[in-house]
Amino acid sequence: MYMNNRKRKILIIVENLPVPFDTRVWQEATTLVANGYTVSVICPKGKGYKKAEECIQGVHIFRHDMPKEGNGVIGYLREYLVALKEELRLAKRIYKEIGFDVIHGCNPPDNIYLVAKRFRKYGVKYVFDHHDICPELFEAKFGHAGGLLYKSQVFMERQTYKYCTFAFVTNESYKKIAVTRGKMDPDKVMV
Repeated sequence: MYMNNRKRKILIIVENLPVPFDTRVWQEATTLVANGYTVSVICPKGKGYKKAEECIQGVHIFRHDMPKEGNGVIGYLREYLVALKEELRLAKRIYKEIGFDVIHGCNPPDNIYLVAKRFRKYGVKYVFDHHDICPELFEAKFGHAGGLLYKSQVFMERQTYKYCTFAFVTNESYKKIAVTRGKMDPDKVMV
């Protein structure tokens, strides 16, 4: 897929849905396993998936608790901070117990690069799987753009692109955002 898979280990981090409920992430994880990769996933509990740890179809799943879903800026901020703390805690544990060469971060939000950044010193690469354009999602939810909070979303997106080795995007308009707003090399963005 994106590297020689011999004895390679991937950590997928998804914040908004558990696996295997998130079918897009689940298909990515099981495809990697089917091609010889060791795959671990960090995700929240929910949607009927309450076990903190389990292995399904060769995918090592680590789930964490989340506060009630955020409503409004304060609610979202609390939700994202709790998730980030849990993702970092579990990533450290997985790195020690299983290991990983790549962190595959699935947004939203665009803060998973903060976990990946901690593992750069060990040679771990970061791949960004761009599911949603967060600044525009923020604008749709809160009805305004250009303010400090909107600008923070653009900043996080830019940082995500800065720290990723390459990005998967869902369509050509997302690729344009990666190249223009994210300053990515077009050859490192795959539709």
